[in-house]
Amino acid sequence: MDMEMEYLIHKMEKYADEKGIPIMEKDGINFLSEFVKLNNVKNVLEIGSAIGYSAINIALAKNDVTVTTIERDKDRYIQAIKNIKDANLDHRITLVLIDALDFNTDEKFDLIFIDAAKSQYLKFFNKFSKNLNDRGFIVTDNIKFHGLTFSDKTKLSRNLRQLIGKLEKYIDFLKNNKEFKTRFFDIGDGIAISRRRINKNEKNDIKNK
Repeated sequence: MDMEMEYLIHKMEKYADEKGIPIMEKDGINFLSEFVKLNNVKNVLEIGSAIGYSAINIALAKNDVTVTTIERDKDRYIQAIKNIKDANLDHRITLVLIDALDFNTDEKFDLIFIDAAKSQYLKFFNKFSKNLNDRGFIVTDNIKFHGLTFSDKTKLSRNLRQLIGKLEKYIDFLKNNKEFKTRFFDIGDGIAISRRRINKNEKNDIKNK
């Protein structure tokens, strides 16, 4: 990564911090970028663009990666468009302004990255798993949710308890899913990587550092 790109990434991180916009933690994005390289990922569907931080980092991982990324917030979408153009990646990153649950495509992807509304994770997984290539991956961020999943929630607000409850339900869904196998990584804010099973006895071949 050249100095100009490093400056842009740093500027995006600072902007997100100042505006209170959640972006993937540094350890997490480094892990995801390396994962894209190791597993020869060519095309990615991202649910939740925010300001384009993760889409840009994914595209920078390999010169042949294309990203379709979905964002429903207009202000974040506009900022993401600017950042992607500044990174000269608008020829490889397609940004769509729409609620992900209203987005439909017949395209198949090597990797689907879920990093949007936590309460909708299960719906996102079920909706977009049909768009996954046979040996593709579904990557989910924020599995730990700042250490609040499967923790004492007595002092939390009702809304937060409900959100975490839905996230825990999603984690249980991944653990008990008979169609997909999932590995959980204690990196960043917690990452889950799911891959469709070929047979019940297959070995786990998800490559990571």
